[in-house]
Amino acid sequence: MQIEVVKSKIHRVTVRQADLNYIGSITLDRDLIDAANLIVGEKVQVLNINNGERLETYVIEGPRGSGDVTLNGPAARKVQTGDIIIIISYALMDVEAAKSFQPTLIFPNENTNTLD
Repeated sequence: MQIEVVKSKIHRVTVRQADLNYIGSITLDRDLIDAANLIVGEKVQVLNINNGERLETYVIEGPRGSGDVTLNGPAARKVQTGDIIIIISYALMDVEAAKSFQPTLIFPNENTNTLD
């Protein structure tokens, strides 16, 4: 049997932009992608602290060191610039492997979205 567990978590970053006219996804600073052990195109869940919205989308790469966190396309209707969000990815694994698995959790600077 397999279960779904938290693989990666970016805890509390600030939305810099919400671009309704982009084709979709969440743009993240490449430093955040690397630190959180995410890959471009990976499905993520976005939790909005400000309004309680939850949505699923996929990661696209933003400029390294930019602090970029942008919700694009339809997801832009679920956030406002300045909202605080949590980004989580999940992985399927065997129950026994899940018992000892350690997810990657990062806690960026909430004001700059950087890994000070």
